[in-house]
Amino acid sequence: MNNIKRINYLASLMFALTIAASCKKDFLDQPPQSSVTASTFYKTDDQVMAGTSLLYSKVWFDYNDKAMYNLGDFRGGTAFSAWNDRGNVLFNTTGDNGENGASWRAFFNVVAQSNLTIYNINTYSGGGVSPQVKKTAIAEARFMRALAYRFLVMNWGPVPIIENNLDVLFDTSIRRNTVTSVWRFITREMRAAAEDLPNTPSQEGRLTKWSAEGMLARFYLTRAGVEGTGGARKQQFLDSAKYYSQRVITMSGRSLLPNYANLFKYPYDNNVESLFELQWVFSGPNVWGTNNSMPEYLAYNPDISFGGWGGDKGATWWLMSQYDGFVLQPNGTLKGRTLDQRLQATFMLPGFLYNEITKVSDRTKLIYPATGTDNNFLAVKKYVIGSPIDLAGIASQQHYPNNTYMMRLAEQYMIYVEASMGSSGTTSDATAIEYFNKVHTRAGLPPYEVAGPNGSGPLTLDKLFTERFKEFAMEGMSWYDLVSLHYWNPSKAFSILNSQDRGLFFTAPDQMPNPTQWTITKTSWFSERTIIANEGNFLLPIPNAELSQAPNLQQPAVDYP
Repeated sequence: MNNIKRINYLASLMFALTIAASCKKDFLDQPPQSSVTASTFYKTDDQVMAGTSLLYSKVWFDYNDKAMYNLGDFRGGTAFSAWNDRGNVLFNTTGDNGENGASWRAFFNVVAQSNLTIYNINTYSGGGVSPQVKKTAIAEARFMRALAYRFLVMNWGPVPIIENNLDVLFDTSIRRNTVTSVWRFITREMRAAAEDLPNTPSQEGRLTKWSAEGMLARFYLTRAGVEGTGGARKQQFLDSAKYYSQRVITMSGRSLLPNYANLFKYPYDNNVESLFELQWVFSGPNVWGTNNSMPEYLAYNPDISFGGWGGDKGATWWLMSQYDGFVLQPNGTLKGRTLDQRLQATFMLPGFLYNEITKVSDRTKLIYPATGTDNNFLAVKKYVIGSPIDLAGIASQQHYPNNTYMMRLAEQYMIYVEASMGSSGTTSDATAIEYFNKVHTRAGLPPYEVAGPNGSGPLTLDKLFTERFKEFAMEGMSWYDLVSLHYWNPSKAFSILNSQDRGLFFTAPDQMPNPTQWTITKTSWFSERTIIANEGNFLLPIPNAELSQAPNLQQPAVDYP
């Protein structure tokens, strides 16, 4: 618990005010402060906004570094690592697991820094700060705190709600709060943020009302299951999810990028589809915490990156089976190809060409090679933006400039569709089908039809989940989709998880170059293929280091006021 509560006041203040001296996001480009204390800062509009700027990057660094895909994709089954991070891949994460502890600390760091920002602004902002700037800055911090608690409650269940770390600085008796009351708290916080954030960003990349309303749509869709009864979701919250998602779709001014792959070709930052991104900058090789380190862990080797440690990471067999065109054969292999353009933008199959990535070894454009004899990896492409040649001058090892999506407009379309399904798991609603097809056809697939000669009947929850898994793979989403499902239909969530093949396989193209299809064969000697997810291991255990500091975290949870 020491990591949650005992925030050194001055160190935290300096953390919030130490700004990268050179970066491409204007609102992060602030002069460094010297001899700063809380009582002398927060005196002007510029200082207040500078005080919230690193809520968009540095406080989320540990989440972005590894927790995003470790939890969101490895636990969710859309991607796997064959030799590393196996606790989340195999659902046997323990209280001593390093990534578990790092993830817990990452989210509580966001909470603590958001709390400190609110405290400092309320305590020290003077007459030189306009009421609107003060209101906006506090709304930004409340937004970040609410989002961090969304991650906490969905990964660990009951967690302690802390609104002022200074109040509990030496309190070792703090207890967890119930899941229902955590969701009640974060919904209230996000509604307040939506009221106070501007309709348009004060600076490129900053939060808006639509960022918060998009999160409210996400929150209410999940909360409908949290407070559902008898296997049915709460209709009031489903209606709220539809209401907010449609407002964002029709009023935010956001739109889908026509080409899905362009979402992840640098520079894509803060494009018309984005509702909220973590804002990363290349601020030099000696600055840590404001650069994006994640691409290094995903790139499959140094030929396309500065380090390239992602050689054992890639799509799961199960996810490949979700792509239209890959058909299970009688001999147990998957064979075929897909029209779905999202696959090439997310994972690398042998023969895929990437014109935006230059190989360091021979200065040619990357054609992902066909390697191995009985196992290889469909390496991660998403967030891998180029080699040192492509990024000369704006990147170095573990220091990349590309942003991380936290919410895109595509999700709002999917939320509306799922809220329309309610607890029945199907919909023929015309608007819902239209919204589904916005995302589906953007991927290069034919529109879904309910009726007519090509009709497939009502759109189902299974079809929607398949769409979400493919649309948001490697964006840290699939696990949270399954947690949301588990709130109201745990047996279905377990069924999906326990059906996933997370083992090694070999992908062979029919020819190189320019393959026309691939055959995917499971590696016979690899035994750790599936998991057994149940109520006992579904959520992560609280890290042992935290339990030793605050043993009351093991006591039954209590409601939060």
